[in-house]
Order: sequence, then C-alpha cells, then structure tokens
Amino acid sequence: MKNIILCGFMGAGKTVVGKELAKIKGCRFVDTDELIEKEQGITVKAIFAAHGEAYFRDLEHAVCERVGGMQNCVVSTGGGALTFARNVEAVRRGGGRVVFLDASFPVICDRIGDSSTRPLFQDREKAEALYRERRARYLAAADYVIDGDMSARKTALMLADMCK
Repeated sequence: MKNIILCGFMGAGKTVVGKELAKIKGCRFVDTDELIEKEQGITVKAIFAAHGEAYFRDLEHAVCERVGGMQNCVVSTGGGALTFARNVEAVRRGGGRVVFLDASFPVICDRIGDSSTRPLFQDREKAEALYRERRARYLAAADYVIDGDMSARKTALMLADMCK
C-alpha cells in the first residue's frame, strides 16, 4: 500500500482519523509532529517558543523527507506542513496520496476548545485568516478532498474505500 498522507488545518481530525484509518487498513500510523517532538525531546509549542517557526519548519521538512521514503503508512502531517511545496514533493516521493480533511472553521474551533497548546491559534481572528490562507494550499496539494466535519470513524471508512 502506498502511503496515505492526511493534511488539513489544526483540529481537522488528522490524528484521530489517521489512527482509525491505519487500524482499518492494518498499517502503521505516523504523526509528523509526534516524530519531531520525540526527536527534539520537547513539544512543538516549546520549539516555536525557543527557536521560532523557521527552525520548526526545517525540522518538519526533514521529517517529510523521511516519510516520503516509508511505505504502508497513514501519515498525519502538521497543520502547516503541506502548505509548502517542498514538503508536498517530499511526502509524495514514494507514491503517497495526499488527502485534505476539509473541516469548517466553526467545527475546528469546537474541536480545539482550549487553544493553549496551539501556537498559531492563540488569536481566533488571526487563526481564521490563517485557515483561509492555508485552505487554498491544501486544495492544491490534495489528490483527494473529504468532508472533515464528519465523525472520525465515518471519515476513516470513507477514506479506506477511496484509497484502495
């Protein structure tokens, strides 16, 4: 199986849907933010605070390069990862297919709730502007687009059927 790479805004459900989809497909689940945190020994929020966004984006690109060399994985990418062409190219290297979980902003806000762990979601208005800006990039990167407002189980089942 070629990798299924999930992209979308923070709170779109990439991790929850990804874990469910990996279970259905009987394959490995990989979360790019979790890989970065494990390697760095600190949270994404702490990396942003200590080193800035540019440093984090370089770490993220290195992980996307590694993911491109993997097979038989469902991959959850960070909210900004596939807004950069170099990362889209990297994750697709092994023939991976990119799926955009297109969740609406109100649903995302409900899911995020307390945004204290989300560095780019501290100001709701700025977050919504970022959401609008990134959405076009997700659409450009995607091989498939799916409604991200559905339950994780329903979304995963639909993806399992789409990505045979």
